[in-house]
Amino acid sequence: MTHSQTPAAPPATLFLFGASGDLVKRLLVPSLYTLFRAGLLAPGLQIVGIDRVPGDDESFRQHLGDFLAGQANDPAAETGEIDLEQWPAFAQCLHYIEGDFTQASTYRQVTRTIQASATGNALFYLATAPRFFADIAERLGDAGLLQQDAEQYRRIVVEKPFGHDLASARALNERLLAVLSESQLYRIDHFLGKETVQNILVARFANVLFEPLWNNHYIDHVQITAAETVGIEQRGSFYDKNGALRDMVPNHLFQLLAMVAIEPPAAFGADALRSEKSKLLGAIRPWTTEEARHNSVRGQYRAGLWKGEPIPGYRDESDVAADSHTETYVAMKLMIDNWRWAGVPFYFRTGKRMGARDTEIAICFKPAPYAQFRDTQVDRLESNYLIIQIQPDEGIWLDFEAKRPGPTLDMETIQMGFAYEDFFELPASTGYETLLYDCLTGDQMLFQRADTIENGWRAVQPFLDAWQEDDRVDDYAAGEDGPASANELIERDGRMWHPVGAVTGPDQTARRKSNLRRHGNVS
Repeated sequence: MTHSQTPAAPPATLFLFGASGDLVKRLLVPSLYTLFRAGLLAPGLQIVGIDRVPGDDESFRQHLGDFLAGQANDPAAETGEIDLEQWPAFAQCLHYIEGDFTQASTYRQVTRTIQASATGNALFYLATAPRFFADIAERLGDAGLLQQDAEQYRRIVVEKPFGHDLASARALNERLLAVLSESQLYRIDHFLGKETVQNILVARFANVLFEPLWNNHYIDHVQITAAETVGIEQRGSFYDKNGALRDMVPNHLFQLLAMVAIEPPAAFGADALRSEKSKLLGAIRPWTTEEARHNSVRGQYRAGLWKGEPIPGYRDESDVAADSHTETYVAMKLMIDNWRWAGVPFYFRTGKRMGARDTEIAICFKPAPYAQFRDTQVDRLESNYLIIQIQPDEGIWLDFEAKRPGPTLDMETIQMGFAYEDFFELPASTGYETLLYDCLTGDQMLFQRADTIENGWRAVQPFLDAWQEDDRVDDYAAGEDGPASANELIERDGRMWHPVGAVTGPDQTARRKSNLRRHGNVS
């Protein structure tokens, strides 16, 4: 967003349920502070933490201020550079309610806080464990705190995971929508707050160069990758119950799928865009259990090396069962049964402890139908790739064939690209800044609707069912790019994975200038 042209969000009281958790201190409050410094929060905003941990306004402010001060001195901090100059003014917006989510007295304090504020607008952010989402919403409804009118709004924000399978997602939707309307509910996925994710829509629909080729006549297949070098960090107990598929596919990866594969919306607005996303996810072919097993791979990292340092295996991590069969890597193939994408396979992979940090969409175009270069060494032409790099080294890269200088006809795959950092300043961002601003202003375009959530779970449910019957996982060493069976999954279709980290690295400019990377279909 261009801060100089963006109006400040209207005043409101923002309640943070689960205020003592990491999400609040690491991401939400730093993001709100960034918005405050940019002048995007109107005077009158109150940020009220709610939790059972003993405390008051001053201790809450001190706790958060100390944490941000530590972040400001940490160049590797997730929030990037933090200027504490305006912290004292921002801290006056912070308040704290010591209370139990399950007690009516807590909601009476919430009511009194709203009544004492200068505005009736209230945003309830449920930064809690998912099992509390419906309970808190129902208690807010029972207390009359979700009633809104033309003069004041009442909204709820819920984090992922939104359910753990299709049945639980449906049940959660039913409970939430029994006490509030869809227009009041903001299901947040911080991936959609990233500039490069939002830029997919602009690249597709604002450039006539791309859209005529964006179909099964020209595209051979699409790969969506989210590779991480980190392990499960301190989330062993959570991760061991969920795994890579639940953690990444029906939310982050399906959001990338929707951005790259939807039909052009009738208008650039929340309703039109979300309807197209829902239709796209609803068009994913429902595999049978056997088909799901055939079209997927589960992996789990074992001990290995990362930059020469030993890395423990997944089962050696804290709070992980010694005989765990939870997947830390998943690869899968899906088909979309609509006019645009009929016959085009979509391949997904995501994993922990891989060889490089890399989130990208690789669009492989069909090779030229005929090579006119007879009596030369060119007997076939390589496929062109369009790489949409989400993180790191954000940008868009296009491979094309060119003649290498010399008396003979030798070709080289050349990479032409656009790097965000070459044209724009990209301030460090958590991804939450844009989304929190949208919650406060009532823009739901980047938030998921009930039907989108359920269509996503419907697509992955056959895989969950298949793995419940057979929960075997294939090993891969930490630092590798997944198990060998993942290569077999795509190679049996006559294709190959785009190399992880191929357009990222410590010296991106040198990589761009080298123009030596080759890839294409397996012959």
